[in-house]
Amino acid sequence: MQTKREGETQLLKLFRELSEGDRKTLLDLGEFLLSREVAEDSDEIAAPTHIARPASESVVAAIKRLSESYSMLDKSTVLNETSSLMAQHIMQGRSAPDVIDELERVFREKYEKLTACRS
Repeated sequence: MQTKREGETQLLKLFRELSEGDRKTLLDLGEFLLSREVAEDSDEIAAPTHIARPASESVVAAIKRLSESYSMLDKSTVLNETSSLMAQHIMQGRSAPDVIDELERVFREKYEKLTACRS
C-alpha cells in the first residue's frame, strides 16, 4: 500500500512525462473526481455570488472577483486554466478583456460541472 506522499510523487512523475493534451485530460479527470466527492459530501451547492465586472478590470482582479463569486469551487480545479490564461495575457499580449471573458467561461463551466454531478 502506497503512502499518500508516494502516490503524489508517482503521479507527479507520470504527469511530467505526459504530452500537454494528456496532462489536460488527467487534470480534467482529477477535477471530475474531486467534484464528485465534493458533491457527495454536501447536500447543496451554493449558487455563485454575482459581483459586477468593472469597466476597467485587470486580469488579476478578475481572478480574485471570480474566485469570490465562485467560492464553492476548489481553487485547484481552476488553477491550470487560470495560470494558462494569465500567461497568455502577460507573455503573449492577449488583451485583458478577452482573457477575462475566457476566465468567466472557465469558472462558469467548472461550476456547471460541479452542479451537474448533483443531478
